[in-house]
Amino acid sequence: MLGAEWSKLQPAEKQRDLDEAEREKQQYMKELRAYQQSEAYKMCTEKIQEKKIKKEDSGPGLMNTLLSGHKGGDCDGFSTFDVPIFTEEFLDQNNDREAELRCLRKMNVAFKEQNAVLQRHTQSMSNARELLEQELALEERRTLALQQQLQAVRQALTASFASLPVPGTGETPTLGTLDFYMARLHGAIERDPAQHEKLIIRIKEILAQVSSEHL
Repeated sequence: MLGAEWSKLQPAEKQRDLDEAEREKQQYMKELRAYQQSEAYKMCTEKIQEKKIKKEDSGPGLMNTLLSGHKGGDCDGFSTFDVPIFTEEFLDQNNDREAELRCLRKMNVAFKEQNAVLQRHTQSMSNARELLEQELALEERRTLALQQQLQAVRQALTASFASLPVPGTGETPTLGTLDFYMARLHGAIERDPAQHEKLIIRIKEILAQVSSEHL
């Protein structure tokens, strides 16, 4: 019946079917060769071998047949089987092939799931890195702004206190000696506050002015 149906097809339709079958076979052989190089193939082969050990007089599985070849013709590296159809040996080989394909599909699904997890993890790490870089850039700008503000305050204090020498020493501040000058000035006032009331008032005025301009 199949032969009759086939004979009814037009030459173009026959050729199209033959081309499609050839493409499917070539695609299968390509995927099979790639699979034979993978860890999934090794795992599936081990499972099939364990199953084979439990059987007696069973024919070679699909994977072993493809690797070592079988009696019969060879077409582009794909060995044909010399097993009568619907015999027990044929059914065993068919079952083995289906088991191997199921194993391949399971491994393929597992690899896809692992790849999806890795992609999500990679994207999450990339987002976190971008966020940290943005925060670091913001902190660097803040630090630079604070350094500039501090430098402006020190310059203003140095200029403002230049007319107020430390009592008893005549010492006035520079940018390099401002901290030491302020400590000496504070010490002199603390020893005798009543004597330096006017100086204290002037210091408060200077600090208020610098604060309003730079802070």
